Amino acid sequence: MTFETPTPEQWRDSAIKALKDRPLESLLHLDADHLAIRPLYADATGITPLFTPRTTDAEGRSWDLRTQVEGDDALAVNAAVLTDLEGGAASVIVSGGVLADADVLGRALENVALELAAVGLDAGLDGPSAADALAVVAKGSPRAKLMFHLDPISAHAANGGSPRPLQDHVTEAAQTAARHANTYPEATFFLASGRAVHEAGGSAGQELGVIAASIVAYVRAAIDAGLSAEQALKGTVLSLSVDAEYFDSLAKTRALRLIWASVTKAFDLDIAANIETRSSRRMLASRDPWPNLLRLTAAGFAGAVGGADAVVLDGFTRASGRPDAFARRQARNTQIVLMEEAHLGRVDDPAAGSWFLDSRTQDMAQAGWAEFQRIEREGGIVASLKGGAVQMRVAAARQTLQNAYDKGASQIIGVTKFVDPDVRPAPIEPSAARASAAITDSCAPLLPIRFAAAFEKAD
Repeated sequence: MTFETPTPEQWRDSAIKALKDRPLESLLHLDADHLAIRPLYADATGITPLFTPRTTDAEGRSWDLRTQVEGDDALAVNAAVLTDLEGGAASVIVSGGVLADADVLGRALENVALELAAVGLDAGLDGPSAADALAVVAKGSPRAKLMFHLDPISAHAANGGSPRPLQDHVTEAAQTAARHANTYPEATFFLASGRAVHEAGGSAGQELGVIAASIVAYVRAAIDAGLSAEQALKGTVLSLSVDAEYFDSLAKTRALRLIWASVTKAFDLDIAANIETRSSRRMLASRDPWPNLLRLTAAGFAGAVGGADAVVLDGFTRASGRPDAFARRQARNTQIVLMEEAHLGRVDDPAAGSWFLDSRTQDMAQAGWAEFQRIEREGGIVASLKGGAVQMRVAAARQTLQNAYDKGASQIIGVTKFVDPDVRPAPIEPSAARASAAITDSCAPLLPIRFAAAFEKAD
């Protein structure tokens, strides 16, 4: 049986009749980037088709199932890392006190085959010393798949400053990369991330623009440190936040691949993007953490369908504290279900050909590129953060999103809608508070926000 495809004119007539007294323009929506989301997309709107598949193959899997383990006790971290790898993870990111020195980190990574399982770091401004420690641990394994994830820019922005001038930290990160590049040819060095922008309430365009500006800052520093542009770009991982707004998140992931292509072209290179998506923390609820499982599933879906090379999902109790073994298992198993039961990776770029998603991808890429150009006009990401320009734009976007929740235009399941009056508790692991490093080079901080927090406090 075939069905007649309605023309845009027929749809318009039906919509006007259904809306009665409301204007047709009421179906038009503007997001935090002032991008229009239309009620109807069709071939007549002149949308250019896109095809943005991931180019990696994670040991026969569609994407790299990546987990994050944090802690101060080497034995506990080692047990968690091995559990994740034995339970289906292909790679792991390590953070916490175990990064303090090579001896402790070595015990935390005991029995981990670094040539098979990639190990990454989340060390903030201490990235260079943690990278040196990981390099020592991997000694004797030149093909170790190390991910140093050096990203002082994000740490500076989130902390509101750094012990030394930010440019000095960027230079040190580049020198660290140059020092280890020949020894570990399979390693990646830099993490160009916009997650600090996202977690502070920034828009998709702002997040993409900061990523692009960070890429350029790290590559320039790496060239000054003696690496080639090709080495620097191949050694850069792109980190993007994905949340429960899965259409926008997957479009944002696809848009990042387009922006990366433009950046690498500026260096006269054609290098495949390496995109790591991490689940958003600003979308999580604390009072009732169980609906977070749905939000995290949607985020994982977005990363997988959007073509991320690696996907990291947080524990569903993250808003309350450090996830325990049960929460980490749920995060790991969510990806396994998406990969092995839902078979999301069987099709290259399943969003390709969707008029809405192709249009949304192009709009986000243009918004991200415009933000990148704005940052470059301000002197680059270091100068823009120092002057507070990025922070001002993020604050405006955050207010737009907050207004939508306050007015009921956006809802948070379990918080503003369908609230469970009798919430079951979920355990978390105790974690020690960390002393903040002294700040001499300050900037307005990109403080993380949880949109549910205001409503939970009101309860």
